[in-house]
Amino acid sequence: MTKDKKEQKNAEDQDFTTDNGFAGGDGYSNCDGEACVNMAEDGDTETAGDSSIDEAAVWKDKYMRLSAEYENYRKRTLKEKLDLINTGGEDVVKSMLEVLDDMDRALAAMEKTEDMEAVRQGIILIDDKLRGTLKNKGLCEMQCLGQDIDADLHEAVARIETAEKEMKGKIVDVIQKGYKLKEKIIRYPKVVVGQ
Repeated sequence: MTKDKKEQKNAEDQDFTTDNGFAGGDGYSNCDGEACVNMAEDGDTETAGDSSIDEAAVWKDKYMRLSAEYENYRKRTLKEKLDLINTGGEDVVKSMLEVLDDMDRALAAMEKTEDMEAVRQGIILIDDKLRGTLKNKGLCEMQCLGQDIDADLHEAVARIETAEKEMKGKIVDVIQKGYKLKEKIIRYPKVVVGQ
């Protein structure tokens, strides 16, 4: 550093210390004005000030990078969630296309044939295939006929008188079947309870 630049830097350091309360009495009582000025002239604060500025710049850079990385992670996971929602049923729909094809063939056969027993057998086969496909995907029918009513599992829509005493408080009829997908109930059964 040239002598003029050194004097200018010392003057700036002196202004900084008096403006911010380091020298004088506003800030630190153990630093008198002359000692702080002498430290600035020795160059100790110049290196200490530069290192603290460098350290602050390093921490700011780390913070900015971490913040950008988190924002990128948040956007990526949000996009992945939207993709899962949009294409989540794709596997099930693809497996149902075969059943849909069978249904189209059955409808075409119904128009051409007079043998209704063969049509009935074909529809039974399609129904079995549909139920098998859904079962493979984790769907199962809830069996509730004859069980005790449970408000967490069943939706009671009516009560009827029963001749059998052991059927009181139990499910005597199912209006609409209930289904579970794996362990989650996706449709509660609508049932009639005996009284």
